Amino acid sequence: MGLGAFLLIVGGLLAFFGRLFHWGRLPGDILIQRGNFTFYFPLVTSLVLSLLLTLILNLFHR
Repeated sequence: MGLGAFLLIVGGLLAFFGRLFHWGRLPGDILIQRGNFTFYFPLVTSLVLSLLLTLILNLFHR
């Protein structure tokens, strides 16, 4: 339950700060818009967040 609460808080913070700093619009993210269809895959954003979380968790693990 603790992990679920942590993920909920992190998701909320990312959504809030995403509006302020426009995260998720990095070069390399895939965005396809055709008519009324939109496909968005945040490839580079996912890699950057994964790298940051890995570094942070490695600092706490040691």
